Amino acid sequence: ALIRSVLLQERGGNNSFTHEALTLKYKLDNQFELVFVVGFQKILTLTYVDKLIDDVHKEFRDKYRNEFQQKGTLGLLNGTFDFKDDFMRLLRDAEESSKVRAPTVMKTFEQSLKSQKTVKCMIETRGEKPKEKVKNKKNKGPKKEGIEAVAAPGKASAGDKQPSAAGEKEELTKDEILQKNREEFFKRHMKAGEKSRSPKPEAQKEKGKKPRVWDLGNSNAKVLDYSNSATNGSAEACPVEEFDPDIALGDRNREPGRLYDLEYESDDEAEEEKVIQNPSKPSTKKGGLGGMFGMLKGLVGSKSLTREDMDPVLEKMKDHLIAKNVAAEIAVQLCESVAKKLEGKVMGTFTTVTSTVKQALQEALVQILQPQRRVDVLRDVMDAQRHRRPYVVTFCGVNGVGKSTNLAKISFWLIENGFSVLIAACDTFRAGAVEQLRTHTRRLNALHPPESHGGRTMVQLYEKGYGKDAAGIAMEAISYARNQGFDVVLVDTAGRMQDNAPLMTALAKLIAVNAPDLVLFVGEALVGNEAVDQLVKFNKALADHSMAQTPRLIDGIVLTKFDTIDDKVGAAISMTYITSKPIVFVGTGQTYCDLRSLNAKAVVAALMKA
Repeated sequence: ALIRSVLLQERGGNNSFTHEALTLKYKLDNQFELVFVVGFQKILTLTYVDKLIDDVHKEFRDKYRNEFQQKGTLGLLNGTFDFKDDFMRLLRDAEESSKVRAPTVMKTFEQSLKSQKTVKCMIETRGEKPKEKVKNKKNKGPKKEGIEAVAAPGKASAGDKQPSAAGEKEELTKDEILQKNREEFFKRHMKAGEKSRSPKPEAQKEKGKKPRVWDLGNSNAKVLDYSNSATNGSAEACPVEEFDPDIALGDRNREPGRLYDLEYESDDEAEEEKVIQNPSKPSTKKGGLGGMFGMLKGLVGSKSLTREDMDPVLEKMKDHLIAKNVAAEIAVQLCESVAKKLEGKVMGTFTTVTSTVKQALQEALVQILQPQRRVDVLRDVMDAQRHRRPYVVTFCGVNGVGKSTNLAKISFWLIENGFSVLIAACDTFRAGAVEQLRTHTRRLNALHPPESHGGRTMVQLYEKGYGKDAAGIAMEAISYARNQGFDVVLVDTAGRMQDNAPLMTALAKLIAVNAPDLVLFVGEALVGNEAVDQLVKFNKALADHSMAQTPRLIDGIVLTKFDTIDDKVGAAISMTYITSKPIVFVGTGQTYCDLRSLNAKAVVAALMKA
């Protein structure tokens, strides 16, 4: 599990891996291509594990260094070597070192601060608090007297007979006092006038909220309700709609039923690699040979890579990934994984640190975008046909990412491959959701009429209107598809935020009750850090709210709105890294043909573009 999930998937940023009841700690030796692993029970807290793995690594390297260099790592492992006694000695030393540290002893009373206090300082006398209050009152007294003393001259000078005020006021002349009194008089009257002005009584608004009635609309809600459960399964429910097929299809020269790879045209510009020279030794002109030897010294792989060499390059790579919409947390883990993979590795001849790190990062990104399990929808549909049952796909995701639109694109792709599709309208919450799917069904039937398929209707809509239980509608649709011989059932669900617990519980119920063959998470390529939060919480909610012992989680990803992001393709990396699930489909436009499969190398080329 460690080799498959961590080492091959380039997830070596963390040196710990948990699998079932075990915790594995590992260390990479990139110079000799070795991996040292220590396994122990997860419930144990072993403080000496890090010291043990470091000691074993050092001892093993020192003991077999010469043989590594002569025979190579594989040559040594194919032979015989004895390391058991050394390991047992290192294990005993590590265990003893953890016991050497004596447990912390509690302080005696004499050592505590409390023992240093005298009895007298701990006794509270009754008169202390009242004295403080009296002091406060005494302090407050002069302030009030001072305020009254300042206010009194104003009152006394209201009449013209009082010649002057106390304190600083005695310095003013008679004319200045008169002028000041006039200003205070006008100020008082102005304030009184403002208070006396009462606002004009506004017309009292009627309480409650009235629905808006449009001039050309109809106030009767029943007239606007086009949902009719009795129309399910009948050809009249989806009459043929006349429209221009070029608008719906886009490219007419394409091969029907083929899912093209995602393409990206990279600029083949020669990138000039800057050779990192030692800043402490400024280069001086010593003729042509000196410059040539200095350049070769910087290029030739004469030493192994250290963390200090890679840190500046990795920091730039991390900022570059974040700028391309890779989630910040994922960018840090990727750079950490590359650093651990390269640390101690001897550089090749005529290579720079920048090119080495960049090459390793590109390889890691391609590996991440090619997860362990590949979803082949057409093969799985044919397998379900042999068992005489419909293949069920459930779409889930947050609001407004394009679930219904991409469901219609996938329907068109399946129809072109000769499979009949039943669309289950399980979004019974959003206004217009059923009508949107009905419009798509009409257009798909117009593009592929029954006459072209031996009188067989290739796509139908199963709907029960609004406000119904989505899990129940999905169950009825699957039963109807089984009875009518449909090949695929596509279940459309309502968009929901990952923090909405009641809606996430309803989604988990729908998946647990109906057990679909494929659960696809629909996410848009415009998101950055939010992609991680959405996928983690969707998976967690499905696990928490599921009634099954082994809960059903997300099986694959549909990445939408890929045509809107230019080369900021980081969401693809974030989503696959956090779930280890493949991106099954990529939506690239508004027509039914704008559906692609992911091309890992094209995405990485766009991501690494400066």
